[in-house]
Amino acid sequence: MAIFTFLAFTLAVAVIAYMSTRSTDENTSEGYFLGGRSLTAGVIAGSLLLTNLSTEQIVGLNGSAYSEGILVMAWETLAAIAMVVTAIFLLPKYLKGGLTTVPQFLEDRYDTKTKTITSALFLSGYAIVFLPVVLYTGSLAIATMFGIPEATGMTLTQSIWACVWGIGIIGSIYAIFGGLKAVAVSDTVNAVGLLIGGLLIPYFGLRYIGDGSVMSGISTLYETHPDKFESLGSKSASVPFSTIFTGMMLVQLFYWGTNQAIIQRALAAKNLQEGQKGLLLAAFLKILGPLIVVLPGIIAYYIFEGNLEKADQAYPKLVSQVLPVGLVGFFAAVLFGAILSSFNSALNSSVTLFGLDIYKEHINPDADEKTVVKYGKGFGIILAIAAMLIAPFLEKAESIFSYLQEINGCYSIPILTIIVVGYLTKRVPAIAAKIGLLSGVILYTISQFILKPYVFGDDNYPHFLHVMAILFVLNVVIMLIIGRMYPRDTDFTLEYSRDVDITPYRYVKEVGAILTLVVVGIYIYFA
Repeated sequence: MAIFTFLAFTLAVAVIAYMSTRSTDENTSEGYFLGGRSLTAGVIAGSLLLTNLSTEQIVGLNGSAYSEGILVMAWETLAAIAMVVTAIFLLPKYLKGGLTTVPQFLEDRYDTKTKTITSALFLSGYAIVFLPVVLYTGSLAIATMFGIPEATGMTLTQSIWACVWGIGIIGSIYAIFGGLKAVAVSDTVNAVGLLIGGLLIPYFGLRYIGDGSVMSGISTLYETHPDKFESLGSKSASVPFSTIFTGMMLVQLFYWGTNQAIIQRALAAKNLQEGQKGLLLAAFLKILGPLIVVLPGIIAYYIFEGNLEKADQAYPKLVSQVLPVGLVGFFAAVLFGAILSSFNSALNSSVTLFGLDIYKEHINPDADEKTVVKYGKGFGIILAIAAMLIAPFLEKAESIFSYLQEINGCYSIPILTIIVVGYLTKRVPAIAAKIGLLSGVILYTISQFILKPYVFGDDNYPHFLHVMAILFVLNVVIMLIIGRMYPRDTDFTLEYSRDVDITPYRYVKEVGAILTLVVVGIYIYFA
């Protein structure tokens, strides 16, 4: 029965995605990379949610909550503020310029080399870190939660290899051969499933604790472990409260406002109103995120009395403990969809970046749109195979979620720096952007992977989010000094491409303000 439910839900998603994309011309850049600029608010919000939520968060954040409590919700709730900023300030500028990729703005603002370097940084991050991590954590979760080694007679390692290639192949079909619209539509359907399935786990967990009563379970949980409901992290926590005002917001702004795999959904909006409403709806859903990626970890701490060997076992163990057998197939399909979404979204963005910013720009400038799409797909196949080969070898790694957040700083802060300076100034030259990218990558790498472990020691070094903020300010200052000494000959002006209606959503600022106040209220309530 579980297998039948899993296959039925997964097949339904595929059919809906196929039916929704039949009318889109996938042989043009706009049709393939941006779904024909046809995405509506609901599709954008669903795709944003599923692109973001995968097992490295569902399993990883719940593991952190098991160890530290609700304070790790910062990774979720503060995303809402970053999406509000993106909706109000960044998206109008992106759509006004008719952008397909974020690096395209950098070409207009600085020069082609800056765009190419940025695209290469994005692609390196996706290929070496993000895609293999998504495949590995997803495969580990599927294999352990649903007893694949026991059911098939394979070892855990063999099960991980099988899941990696299964997820990778199916995800590649969506991302490479279906284009962005297929990815976004499948994400939206899976988002509904994730919200339902994700909320079932804390529901059954609280009923388990409260002997059939959810409210009794909440009371018991809070009375037994009130320390787990403290939102303000101490200096030794994984997310100290002070980092909320430094690197945490920078990371969130990079991720939701400039990361190609994320912002591509909003760039594909049919108009600015739909894009802004999609971002605001996604922001609201992120505020509810801790119910799915934080609360289950605290429930697991109570049920297993804090005795699990590894914190990352909290969510898989909780699922197997409280989820009724009849819902196992549905939940497996939902989890599979979440894993698939993060993988195929990053892969689709990699195809976009390579096709438009590398192949068309440097390899074959005379290529027509059909050829660009063709070679972009070819690159995607190579990238997917590489990720599938690398992923199983991450089995020996530990603390993948924390490692992923830290190593992303190598390229996230430099890219955010040059985009912010690019939009807020008119005379800073291209050479400043190149130096900003280079210095950002080198200084962060030296800081986190040489000075921290080998010179000062982990206990005597600033939190990596503080380091990000320090380097962000330093890079901005460096760029402004260069701009003062060697300014552009003319002021930069952002041209309106007229590809998209940029009439803003009437209540974007009011709704954004309400969402921000809700986030602040949550922190005050749990402080």
